[in-house]
Amino acid sequence: MTEQRDYRNTVFLPKTDFPMKAGLPQKEPGILARWQDQDIYRAIREARAGREKFILHDGPPYANGDMHIGHALNHILKDMVVRSQTLLGKDAPYVPGWDCHGLPIEWKVEEEYRKKKKNKDEVPAEEFRAECRAYAAHWVDVQREQLKRLGIGGDWDHPYLTMDFDAEATIVSELMKFSESGMLYRGAKPVMWSPVEKTALAEAEVEYEDIVSTQIDVGFEIVECPDEDLLGAQLVIWTTTPWTIPVNQAIAYGKQIDYHMIEIDGARYLVAEPLVEGFVKRMGHDSHKLHFYIKGAGLEGTRVRHPMHRLGGFFAELRPLLDGSSFVTTESGTGFVHMAPDHGEDDFELCKAHGINPKFAVEGDGRYREDWLWLGGQGSVINPKFNAPDGPICSDLREAGGLLAASADYQHSYPHSWRSKAKVIYRCTPQWFVPMDKPMTAGGGFTLRETAQNALAETRFVPAKGRNRIGAMVDGRPDWVLSRQRAWGVPITIFVNRETGEYLADPEVNARIVAGIRQGGVDAWNDERAQEYLGNSYNAEDFERVTDILDVWFDSGSTHAFVLESGKWPDLLRPEGYKGPHADLYLEGSDQHRGWFQSSLLEACATRGHAPYKAVLTHGFTMDAKGEKMSKSKGNTVSPLKVMEQYGADIIRLWALSVDFTEDHRIGDEILKGVGDQYRRLRNTFRYMLGALAGFREDERLPVEQMPELERYVLSLLGDVDVALRKAVDDYDFNDYVRTLVDFCNEDLSAFFFDIRKDCLYCDGPGDEKRRAYRTVLDMLFHALVRYAAPVLVFTAEETWGTRYPDGGSVHLLEWPEVPQVSEGSEKWDVLRALREKVTETIEPLRREKTIRSSLEAEVQVPAAAVPEGFSDADLAELFITATVTRGQGEMVNVTPTSHHKCGRCWRHLPEVSEDGELCGRCEEVVGAMEANA
Repeated sequence: MTEQRDYRNTVFLPKTDFPMKAGLPQKEPGILARWQDQDIYRAIREARAGREKFILHDGPPYANGDMHIGHALNHILKDMVVRSQTLLGKDAPYVPGWDCHGLPIEWKVEEEYRKKKKNKDEVPAEEFRAECRAYAAHWVDVQREQLKRLGIGGDWDHPYLTMDFDAEATIVSELMKFSESGMLYRGAKPVMWSPVEKTALAEAEVEYEDIVSTQIDVGFEIVECPDEDLLGAQLVIWTTTPWTIPVNQAIAYGKQIDYHMIEIDGARYLVAEPLVEGFVKRMGHDSHKLHFYIKGAGLEGTRVRHPMHRLGGFFAELRPLLDGSSFVTTESGTGFVHMAPDHGEDDFELCKAHGINPKFAVEGDGRYREDWLWLGGQGSVINPKFNAPDGPICSDLREAGGLLAASADYQHSYPHSWRSKAKVIYRCTPQWFVPMDKPMTAGGGFTLRETAQNALAETRFVPAKGRNRIGAMVDGRPDWVLSRQRAWGVPITIFVNRETGEYLADPEVNARIVAGIRQGGVDAWNDERAQEYLGNSYNAEDFERVTDILDVWFDSGSTHAFVLESGKWPDLLRPEGYKGPHADLYLEGSDQHRGWFQSSLLEACATRGHAPYKAVLTHGFTMDAKGEKMSKSKGNTVSPLKVMEQYGADIIRLWALSVDFTEDHRIGDEILKGVGDQYRRLRNTFRYMLGALAGFREDERLPVEQMPELERYVLSLLGDVDVALRKAVDDYDFNDYVRTLVDFCNEDLSAFFFDIRKDCLYCDGPGDEKRRAYRTVLDMLFHALVRYAAPVLVFTAEETWGTRYPDGGSVHLLEWPEVPQVSEGSEKWDVLRALREKVTETIEPLRREKTIRSSLEAEVQVPAAAVPEGFSDADLAELFITATVTRGQGEMVNVTPTSHHKCGRCWRHLPEVSEDGELCGRCEEVVGAMEANA
């Protein structure tokens, strides 16, 4: 036997410099630097100039800290939208922005003051605002670099900031539209108020936490009543906010409720029948004596005495019973609700209807005002000790004989400020409001609520349930509270006539104010310039200059005006004469149904008569690996900055676009490792194609009609993928986009097509039509897949493209691939692939037992009935990668080791090879040609 020759140098193995190990953390910053040098964002804008616009308007995050995983997810989704629309050939600019005003930033600056033992109120307002501006500017720069590191493409050198003077002037201008159209009023209503932050809060600034409160039962002596048998009895109220008793002005009852007069230890009490047992237990008794019952309607005209009536003045006034049937229930308490119009919405409305006005007894910091007869100057009202059974309120009530029961054990949900985490209260203060139910000029006679409802009906929501969520909020929301009692924000630039109480809505005055803010920012709204703004027609002494600032949601709700419409960013302008929603899409977390989505909707509907957006996409929140909410105290947060250091930005991007982001989703080490495995499979697909296409020339390309059936089938699969990906882009279903792409690469290409054709690639001659067809299809696949992957794996796609085309520019300048429309019967291929899988499963035990070392050593018999028409036994052997395939009449797949010898070059076991190591006819011909041309 002669020594076997080594034919390895005659095999056409893939060759590429594209490394298997990605090294993303080290490689990505270099790609970023190259993009910056090339000004890739501007290059894309020039390439898409004149094309159909797609405008995603960026919702502004707060500039007050490092990027967290929620920021990362949100901006990756936005980037995916913009890049996929750009890939489709549209002009899809992206201008990032930041919210720079408001309590989040002011609170952080105040925290620094507290550390230095400084009092914010003792610092000049202009100096304090300058510190807030500097703080925001710092974090804008920090977050900008962090977001760029994620591969987010955008006009980073020209972001929008709500604290820019032009933006502040536009916000003021939008406010003036409300004032000039009569869609603004000042009134006193209970609003969510933070005693810690000393300001009103929007619903979106409030979160609910479970707490334990003091519950008390308080007796109000009945002194006037149509039924004389009730005189002298104690009407019992129950509350979990003892601090509101000093501001009580009335009692609400239900007309249809049955109330029982009961006796305990000689004292008589009036309580709703279903709640008697609970009240008796809270009193510490086991039994009671029933006197009689009375229907609530019979209590009309009744008046009671406040338990602290001996203090005189306000407390000596008798409290009327008012019909509160719309909200008084027998679910808990006593069936009577004490009314403090300063501190409850129902209280306010019911008392207002009966001419009872708020008293404004509680100050902004939660203390009772100094001149209040009971507990004046004391508080804070949110302090548990102040409300405790042994605290001053309960102690005074007990001494007066009015406290019937008290215990600090009532568990319930209670509103808190999501910034300070402190409890909030309802507090009636003079505020500026936008009416929801007043007919609007801009709305064609419809109210703001009706206009917003109509706009929502015309808006696309992804997921669809978002429409119902925001719709319910708009349906039920009270008038919009615009004012805040803080320093850092856009002022409510209104002058109020001191004599009439009416605000000035003079367009000329308003124009001067807007010009002043545009020139000097919010500091330009001051007393020194009041007469300048009012001009010669008015005297500044006759007017009060409002010092409240705007709700920061009004700032962000106005961003469509100064970002999309101002012309400062020409890329974002619509064609002249365009009417309707300016933005194609708003995309934020689901909490923005009550935040930015809603404030933008209301602002635009009030000033333009329609929504600012055509579609709204919402995502859920990122939880830890166990599905628990992330918090620093739990130590379960995941920093995207650390993930990028360890894995690279493309891994975070692949994670963000792989999860079902429309719901709450998870992240953790194991999840990221799984994403890393998914990434490696995609990367290996690119690496294989790059190697297999080494040296590919245009004259090697083969027309589709000359290709073997397998190649045409794969091209038909590519066409299906193309359709699916286009639909996923249209549906904003990026989870499906990624899954479709990954499954195609793994299952259809790597595990099937590439596996079958590696013999052809390695061993067929360069001019062989089958090999040419395969490489032609690989070229088509490469051009398609690298484009499909570009919006997801922005760095890896750039690296892949640059490896093959070093002088080919950026992959992100390319457009959606043109995929050949090939119709190839998929049903027979589905049957064949199922049979192939069965063959592989049957071979595998023999490989594990080392009966055979590879499928090439297997002779396979398959059921004849299982083979689709059009495939010869030789075709099957090639597709199954086996020595031979024959057909039998049984239903089983049978495998036996082959007796044929192995070709020394292609390793196939063929009858024509007389002994191991000799060449088959094909390999002999190819090697001979190579030697002849050497």
